[in-house]
Amino acid sequence: MNSVGEACTELKREYDQCFNRWFAEKFLKGESAGDPCGQLFKRYQRCVQKAIKEKDIPIEGLEFMGPSKGKTENSS
Repeated sequence: MNSVGEACTELKREYDQCFNRWFAEKFLKGESAGDPCGQLFKRYQRCVQKAIKEKDIPIEGLEFMGPSKGKTENSS
């Protein structure tokens, strides 16, 4: 599947390959430490954010996963 921005498709492919390799070769074997694909994901994320702005895609009302998502204000 291509990315939202044509310029981001190659970054998406690289990230997908990295994640799938890590998932199959490490995570499923119990090795969950580290984030070997984090920098690739950040580059891809920035590219997608830029493409969304350039294409003027409305994103109001959409929730994105992030470090603080999934936690309620009252959770401890």
